[in-house]
Amino acid sequence: MRVTFRSFAVMSLLLMLGLSVRAQERNNAPVTVDQLRLRLLEVQEKEGSLRLRAEQLDEDLKPENIERVFAGIGSTRPEELREARRRQLTIERESVKAQLKLVEETKARLETAIAVAEGRAYQESALPVPSPPVNALRADSLAFSTAFVAVLVVSLFASMGMVMFAVRGLSK
Repeated sequence: MRVTFRSFAVMSLLLMLGLSVRAQERNNAPVTVDQLRLRLLEVQEKEGSLRLRAEQLDEDLKPENIERVFAGIGSTRPEELREARRRQLTIERESVKAQLKLVEETKARLETAIAVAEGRAYQESALPVPSPPVNALRADSLAFSTAFVAVLVVSLFASMGMVMFAVRGLSK
């Protein structure tokens, strides 16, 4: 079995990667807060556009504006056209109001979630870096045994590599 420096480096990197993933799990809260704030900005933008559309529909529903829409159109039943336009605008306005209500509820939930996430992030930042508990050093502990086996295997390969390099160097 030939152990090269490259295979030793790959195994070492894999071991370090496993340890760095655990360290990154602690830094999740700030990312979540940022994601929630970004989502809140999107919801606020949508709320603004819905409010503008609702104002426009209210303006369009005024009788003089409905009259103005049909001013250049000749019809034998202008009252039916105006009533159909009024119904169409009313339905759209009610739809926009329902969407606006949902957006406001979403906004309130996001603001609450941001407050909770900020509190959690603050609490996590105030905690000391956890040290392994005494029970984690027991041989039957899964985390200890996998890390121990990984370090043992890497050490074994490293020592075998050094021995092979030394033997080759002495034989030349």
